[in-house]
Amino acid sequence: MDEFELIRVVVEHLGDRAQGPWITLGPGDDAAVIAQRVDHQAVASIDTVVAGVHFPAHAAPIDVGYRALMVGLSDLAAMAAYPRYVLVALTIDTPEPAWLAELAQGMAQAATACDTYLCGGNFARGDLSITVSVHGDVPQGRAITRQGARAGDRIYVSGELGGAAACVRQRDFDFAGGLNDLQARYMRPQARFDVVEALRAHASAAIDVSDGLSADLHHLCQASGVRANLCAVDIPVFPGAQLDDALCGGDDYEILCTSSQPMPGMTCIGEIERGQGVYLDGAPLPARGYNHFVD
Repeated sequence: MDEFELIRVVVEHLGDRAQGPWITLGPGDDAAVIAQRVDHQAVASIDTVVAGVHFPAHAAPIDVGYRALMVGLSDLAAMAAYPRYVLVALTIDTPEPAWLAELAQGMAQAATACDTYLCGGNFARGDLSITVSVHGDVPQGRAITRQGARAGDRIYVSGELGGAAACVRQRDFDFAGGLNDLQARYMRPQARFDVVEALRAHASAAIDVSDGLSADLHHLCQASGVRANLCAVDIPVFPGAQLDDALCGGDDYEILCTSSQPMPGMTCIGEIERGQGVYLDGAPLPARGYNHFVD
């Protein structure tokens, strides 16, 4: 099967997610053409997921495709941007039409859930990996970054933490018969575009929880030049997970933010103070979390 036949299979199973109202030209040409919105700034990010590192190689391709898109799209939600379109580069050793079809179906499900479109990409031969380039926009000057937290702000999180990390810690990768709750948190994360309006209205800084609460809160505090103090009993832990999973695991893709105002639908887990570092109930909390280049 040559590259053009692979493209045909993928586009066929993307269905209506390969074309959209702002996709002037979708898959099939040298590049896609996108209609831009006036008075908006473009927001873009890129992520690569690798078999055996970011997902089990034996996982159902429909779940792999869904996860790959959601992981990338979460970065847009953290910036208070809505998605517009996605580009995907797939590296695969021996492409099988049925596997590719399911992968595309999973991507289409994620794109539908986030009201976006997959309008182009690339194939290469090699070990299985998926690179997702996500593109969104935000009204001029309304992007939320990691740099705005101030002393007196409260720290909020959009949902329960630690479920995906508990799945990884338990090596609970037997997906026969469907995904249980912990497995679903790992393989089927949700990019939190439902909190974008609250972020725009109230948040001073934000980041998505991809590497772990402690690590990502350290990133936010370093960027803002502040100190954070978390309250352990207030951290919402996913059923079946432990506090350490919530603090030091990853792959939650919930939104962690700071605000001087209450954040609707979010849980307050601490406060921002003058100083440096992250503390848990007054004791220093190291930045423990996922790091690609540290064993």
